[in-house]
Amino acid sequence: MTTADVSPSAPLSGDRDWSAFATPGDEGRLHMDLAVEGITCAACMSTIERGLKGLDGVAHARVNLTTRRLAVDWEPQAVDAGAIVRRLERLGYRAHPFDPGRLTAEEDAESKELLRCMGAAGFGAMNIMLLSVSVWAGNVTDIDAPTRDLFHWVSALIAIPIVAYSGRPFFRSAIRALAAFRTNMDVPITIGVVLTLGLSIFETMRSAEHAFFDSVVMLLFFLLVGRFLDQNMRRRTRSVAENIAALRVESAALIGPDGTVRDVPLSKVEPGALVLVRPGERVSVDGVVEEGASDIDQSLITGETDLVAVGPGDRVYAGTLDVGGVLKVRVTAATAGTLLDEVNRLLEAAAQAKSKYMRLADRAASAYAPIVHSAAALTFLGWWLFGGLDVAPAGIIAVSVLIITCPCALALAIPAVQVVTSGILFRAGVLIHSGDAIERLASVDTIVFDKTGTLTLPEARLLNMSDFTVERLLAAGRLARASRHPLGVALAEATRAVAPPAEVREVPGRGIETAGEGAVERLGAPDFCGADEATVAALHERFPDASLVAHRDASGGVIVCALRQGVREDAAAVIAALKATGYAVEILSGDREAAVAAIAGDLGVDRWTSGVKPADKIARIEALKAEGRKVLMVGDGLNDAPALAAATVSLSPVTAVHLSQAAADAVFLGDRLTPVAVALRVARRAKTAMVQNLGLSVVYNAVAVPIAVAGLVTPLIAALAMSGSSILVTLNALRLRLGGDH
Repeated sequence: MTTADVSPSAPLSGDRDWSAFATPGDEGRLHMDLAVEGITCAACMSTIERGLKGLDGVAHARVNLTTRRLAVDWEPQAVDAGAIVRRLERLGYRAHPFDPGRLTAEEDAESKELLRCMGAAGFGAMNIMLLSVSVWAGNVTDIDAPTRDLFHWVSALIAIPIVAYSGRPFFRSAIRALAAFRTNMDVPITIGVVLTLGLSIFETMRSAEHAFFDSVVMLLFFLLVGRFLDQNMRRRTRSVAENIAALRVESAALIGPDGTVRDVPLSKVEPGALVLVRPGERVSVDGVVEEGASDIDQSLITGETDLVAVGPGDRVYAGTLDVGGVLKVRVTAATAGTLLDEVNRLLEAAAQAKSKYMRLADRAASAYAPIVHSAAALTFLGWWLFGGLDVAPAGIIAVSVLIITCPCALALAIPAVQVVTSGILFRAGVLIHSGDAIERLASVDTIVFDKTGTLTLPEARLLNMSDFTVERLLAAGRLARASRHPLGVALAEATRAVAPPAEVREVPGRGIETAGEGAVERLGAPDFCGADEATVAALHERFPDASLVAHRDASGGVIVCALRQGVREDAAAVIAALKATGYAVEILSGDREAAVAAIAGDLGVDRWTSGVKPADKIARIEALKAEGRKVLMVGDGLNDAPALAAATVSLSPVTAVHLSQAAADAVFLGDRLTPVAVALRVARRAKTAMVQNLGLSVVYNAVAVPIAVAGLVTPLIAALAMSGSSILVTLNALRLRLGGDH
């Protein structure tokens, strides 16, 4: 990202008043979220976190590599926000207030810039290579010096602007690092590119046989390919804040002492206030119902499939949906301390733990720069002082060492496999969000499933349709078509009724009714419709995990329909196959015991737990991880989001709420569970390819570096060797397509 990409409305200097962006944290501390520019690898994360923790008063500093978000907590008596930002600037990083929308725009701009640089480098490499082939052929035949020099100068005219343009992502990063008296992976890249270009110009000026313009441009092209693949994988994951905002209601209908109602921001709502919740609205606060009765959809919070009937004295939570009557709620928590805030807090904590896992994976790369610099410097000094070579020939050998050790193969080893594997999984109905999800999927030995919407389909199905005539079901379906209740909607869909009655009255917490042919027609709870208790008991025994909806027609006849979310048709086969492969499988659900027990029995899952809350799910997953297990969590509700983030790796169906999709490492499509098994199978093959690629990279360096130090290669041969190693790991990644999983 260039400086021009930074909006002038967000100053980057630590001299401004940053305290305006601080919010109260725990234990009297202040908290601030910052978007940090220039973070490219785990070494950057470590530099920032260590640098800020060195400030007196800074308690915590955590960097999320995917979103480039810095979360910092500090003691206001010891340090101020401006000092924190100034320390960041001294470390070589610029910051501005974290904004999820701006983050997306910046990532898009950075991706486009990398693509443009890569295209320019590829175009330049092809044209320079045409000239270089002519020079190589002429050097072994009869090319004269003026013609060779002309070809070299034309190559220089192409290479200089190409390097200046396409090398910007590396040059900017290296300059920032050096200005802060540190190194990163881009420093040796920049040195190698600049020295090779400089030596090529020098060799051209003295009419030498060889110049290395093709090497430097090809070098840039392959480096940009690796950087683009890595960045493109990371940018697919978006900040959780965007999804939380979609669930949170930012205003409430406040009831005044005189009974007047006015919409006010949540910041104006204090605990103890009275708010009004209308049918169809999402509850904006945590509180206790003082007046009214309704059905509340709590599935986003608890995972419970059935609507919960609430009345005076019952608790309601922010983020839940009122689908029935009007409620007056006494507020217990509004802007902070709600259950929705607790879910968000758990999610943020789990996500930060995952970023530490990513840092461990990149730790070895931090040692690359000093090793390469030392090897090149010692090579130069050895040949110059003890090898009897002049400065220019010794410099060429040193540059060859820099180029041949350039981490192209290492940079491509993992991203190439990730991209190929992502394509295979996409065709299998699995969309990867996180770049390192494939490695983590391959390590899984325990799978934890949520029930509702994961093992089951999100839509309820009518179980006892054969008990009734088509005409009788159509009568129930027509009235159900007027209902907003999920079970009413499911009944209407099952009967395919299309025309609801003209006038329907809703009875809060009970059902709906309409006057027809002089009598009242009703749809709702069995007792509301006057259903026979024996019939209800028989249906409960017949379908213990089903929800019952009754319909009384105009003549007084009553039927009771049993509805249940259907199990995914291949769930039993998939779970049996997973168990046969050696995976441990269990179910964690917020649903009722009877419902979970029935599903577990049908699918052959021996270990299951019902009625669990978000914190309980995290506790179980952490317990499994403490036993040394690698846990795959598969879930879809808001209550699953923290557990999805806490697990080793996570999957979510496409029908999941947005927050769960953001917390998950991958999303699977369709009504089948097969993509979960496919993802695990493909990931194991991909992990093998990654290990092979890393092994190829190690072998390449073990063979190539001594040859380069011995002076047996030119920068051109070094670039060709480097490019060859990159092509080799790419071909090994493409070999995955020959498998049968796509």
